[in-house]
Amino acid sequence: MNLYPADKIYEEAAFVAYYVHWSRDEVMNLTHSERIRWCKEISEINRKISREPPKNDIFKI
Repeated sequence: MNLYPADKIYEEAAFVAYYVHWSRDEVMNLTHSERIRWCKEISEINRKISREPPKNDIFKI
């Protein structure tokens, strides 16, 4: 089993919950890879809306 830093989990969960308004349970029931995927998708939508070039850091929107 891989351990994942709690701070990163909270960061991902907060990012997803803020944008899609899901409950804590809904977000925390996602796997790490699902949360990362949602973060990437949300960032891409925001990038397109703001017409910014792609960035490497998914949390920089």
